[in-house]
Amino acid sequence: MKKLMVGNWKMNKNGKEAQQFTEEFNSKFTDKRDAWIASQALFVKLIINSGIKAGIQNCSEHVNGAYTGEVSPRSFKEMGGHFVILGHSERRQYFGETSKGLNAKIRTALAEGLEVIYCVGETLAEREAGQTLSLIEDQLHQGLNDQSLANATNLIVAYEPVWAIGTGKTASPAQAQEVHAHIRNVLKAKFPAFGDKTRILYGGSVNPANVEELLAQKDIDGGLVGGASLKPADFLALCGDR
Repeated sequence: MKKLMVGNWKMNKNGKEAQQFTEEFNSKFTDKRDAWIASQALFVKLIINSGIKAGIQNCSEHVNGAYTGEVSPRSFKEMGGHFVILGHSERRQYFGETSKGLNAKIRTALAEGLEVIYCVGETLAEREAGQTLSLIEDQLHQGLNDQSLANATNLIVAYEPVWAIGTGKTASPAQAQEVHAHIRNVLKAKFPAFGDKTRILYGGSVNPANVEELLAQKDIDGGLVGGASLKPADFLALCGDR
């Protein structure tokens, strides 16, 4: 299976910038690695039309109804959307999302045929207290706690050490691999049919300088990339097209 690089643009770029990015990226991309982009919901059709697999950064646990301001995973799938990022650390920090609360969104998005990137990770204080592995295991069990997920082969897990997001700090390859191996073991125990094949992405200040060493680790199947996905040249480098 190819390595997967997912660009999370967060609330960056306007329509013109998004168009320019996709044109430059597509002109040089050689498909060595899978490349997906999660833009603002406003620009997903632009991403879809470019041929890049498009994602959103959150969705509702409901498919329709009187839920003002929400994004329906069913509607997104119908318009050609491919995946959704759920549980990103910024959503947890700024909007109070919890692993237990995210479970309903995960179940709905998977049921609607979207690939789900479920994010887990620890703060610096939690790491220094030696809680990393137990905390992440708890996040996995709470977020993925439902028998209906037993065949959730569209599930992807992203490990994002909160202390390394947007700070320039990066977990060492050995630190990242330790956590990824633990996630792999939890997934294999929870989902024996496919846990050993579930993609596990690393998301903590991935950049062209450190990506190859990170991807060389046994249980790192790709990256969830923030800042380094905003420039075509950087994202191309992450995708193996330097």
